[in-house]
Amino acid sequence: MDNLHEDHDHQHGPSCGHTGVKHEGHVDYLHDGHLHHHGKGGVEEHAVAVSATNPADCTPHHDCGQHDKNHRHGPGCGHEAVPHGDHVDYLVDGHLHHPHGDHCDDHGKIDVVKS
Repeated sequence: MDNLHEDHDHQHGPSCGHTGVKHEGHVDYLHDGHLHHHGKGGVEEHAVAVSATNPADCTPHHDCGQHDKNHRHGPGCGHEAVPHGDHVDYLVDGHLHHPHGDHCDDHGKIDVVKS
């Protein structure tokens, strides 16, 4: 299987300390910019699919409202990275935000699982 995460000794679950998200009928866990799922063959790397619910469109008029307008998403920004299609988005209050030029695109909601 080509989407296995090698050398992963952490067992994800409801009290593992990582954010869980509902994804394709199961719960995956955000861990260091990856979306992990414990499958039969080991820890699988998943990504949120680009879809009508989670589009990859540019939304230049999106009003984030969740953070300062000068905030820029990226490594170390304080928001968890979420693999989405062929890029990385950032989790902000249950929404996927994508940095794009001078604005932030809205790539839809995801269901965060409370632990």
